[in-house]
Amino acid sequence: MKNIAITGLLLGLTQLVASPLFAADLKVTIVNQSGYTIEEFYGSNNGTTDWEEDILGEFALPHGEAVEVNFDDGSGHCIFDFLAVFEDGDTVHEEDVDVCTVGTFTFK
Repeated sequence: MKNIAITGLLLGLTQLVASPLFAADLKVTIVNQSGYTIEEFYGSNNGTTDWEEDILGEFALPHGEAVEVNFDDGSGHCIFDFLAVFEDGDTVHEEDVDVCTVGTFTFK
């Protein structure tokens, strides 16, 4: 009987500890302070080799503007790589951004 009570207690503690991980806010405000318009923006968890789709879609992110992006892709990953494609064709690749702890990411 003691083993069942201890197992129940351990399961309860595991849920308390794991809950903050599952409740992580994966929303990040992407700010463009680069001086150029961002035409395309990609964010993929570092567990994949595919950039997926352009998060901005048919929109662009002009200099001085910001957009909130929800990076919850259902994978549980917090570490993402970002790729921004600017109006002049230049690209910026940022690796290992922790979207679980970073509230704002600025392209300069």
